[in-house]
Amino acid sequence: MASDDIYKAAGTDAGRGDWKRQDLNAGALFHSSSGFGTGDWRAVERCITSSVKGFAIGIGLRGGLTLFAIAGRLKQRGAKRGHSLKQPAKELIICGLKETLRYGVFLGSFAGAFSTLDEAIASFGGFWRTARWRALVAGALAGPLLLLTGGNKPQTSLAIYLLLRASVLAARCCIKSEKIGRFCRPLAWKHGDVLLMCLSSAQILSAWILNPESLPASYISFLNKHGGKDNLVVRCIRDMAFGNYSTDLEKIEKCYRPIGVGFQHMPGMRILCKIIHGNDGCISHFFRFLAEAYIRALEVYIPVYLIPAIIVHRQALLQKNNDSLLKTALGTARSSLFLSVYCASTWLWTCALCRVIGKCSCPVVALATFPSGLAVMIEKKSRRMEIALYCFARALESFAICIPSLGGKSQKPYTKQMNFIDAFLFSIATGIIMHCYSQEREVFQSRYLNVLDWVFGIPHDGPPLIKPLISMPSIYYLLGCIGQGRLHFYHMKK
Repeated sequence: MASDDIYKAAGTDAGRGDWKRQDLNAGALFHSSSGFGTGDWRAVERCITSSVKGFAIGIGLRGGLTLFAIAGRLKQRGAKRGHSLKQPAKELIICGLKETLRYGVFLGSFAGAFSTLDEAIASFGGFWRTARWRALVAGALAGPLLLLTGGNKPQTSLAIYLLLRASVLAARCCIKSEKIGRFCRPLAWKHGDVLLMCLSSAQILSAWILNPESLPASYISFLNKHGGKDNLVVRCIRDMAFGNYSTDLEKIEKCYRPIGVGFQHMPGMRILCKIIHGNDGCISHFFRFLAEAYIRALEVYIPVYLIPAIIVHRQALLQKNNDSLLKTALGTARSSLFLSVYCASTWLWTCALCRVIGKCSCPVVALATFPSGLAVMIEKKSRRMEIALYCFARALESFAICIPSLGGKSQKPYTKQMNFIDAFLFSIATGIIMHCYSQEREVFQSRYLNVLDWVFGIPHDGPPLIKPLISMPSIYYLLGCIGQGRLHFYHMKK
């Protein structure tokens, strides 16, 4: 085969299978012997662009969530302390800006590092020669940049969540495999996301009531807000579950009085329904709570849907595309309904089960919070697994912390020996995810592929090939001619 034919084959689908021929000269992919080639500029441009886009996404997502969180905290403090909020507000804003900047730097650095490693490996090892494992190595090596989010605040939940996402992608790859696909059929059960959400709910909600120290402070704050009950009510339920009947019933009566709910307490009262919703009935309390919880849920999901819509569908929004606006509004309304039903049904199931069994205990609370996960069926099928995996990551972390307490031992969530466990898990997850993104793209949903392509832009067709002055086929041909000449000279001499 001539030298020109080899370089033409490298740009076709038929030529991709034989990387040995295409990578005879790995440097030809990015370099020419005359100097800094166009492929080098493409690689540099890709690395810089990925860093900028990653930084922008980190700033946009984290900044929007932080902005709404600061607004909610200022609203709560303003209701309690009046107008003496100048210094606390300044501190909240500064902390929010620092956290937003850290996440922007982290995502920008990760995107830039991955693209740089991907280009470097392709340059030195050959584009097609390293195609099967290059993204795996680059993603794993860029993973420790998670430490840029702040060493004093481990991101174990984020690492576990991404590791679960990577496990789902790996399971999809196994399912479509001809060799081991039949052994992985149970992983494709269509209601597996609902079961996962129910298991997560049983751990998270029971931990919130019975052992709140096993959950992060931010998550406790989220549950306290959307749980819709005063801390005294939750503490009283905890005391009843452990057999210690609360003496704060008069304080609970004062909590219900401002919202117009009657409460008649008696010494040693053991009726959980009265503590949860006073003199209201279980069904009437469910609908009253549902309306209030829906308003609270809107504050969460408006930024969750609006900020990505501005980033991803900004052109459609600028053109006043009603379809994009309608999808964003419907998604916000639907997810808000899910969260409100999830919280309201938790109290309804707790009341119902305690009435049936006749007592309140730790196993009863855990069992009552299990069916709350059924509320995830309100969400779209494509979002159920996302929510289930996010909650399951929190549940696994909380469960690991709760295990030592079962034996009467207390353990801090993070020890000195586990300072970098989040970076280690994150590296494994990013390696698997980026490998699937590069080699198994069909296991991703289209919207995720669009975002990943926009940020990383992995070149699947290979960079433009530049012929070197002396190619390897030419050297082989020259050596062959020399060998034939020597053989002819030997026969003539003989």
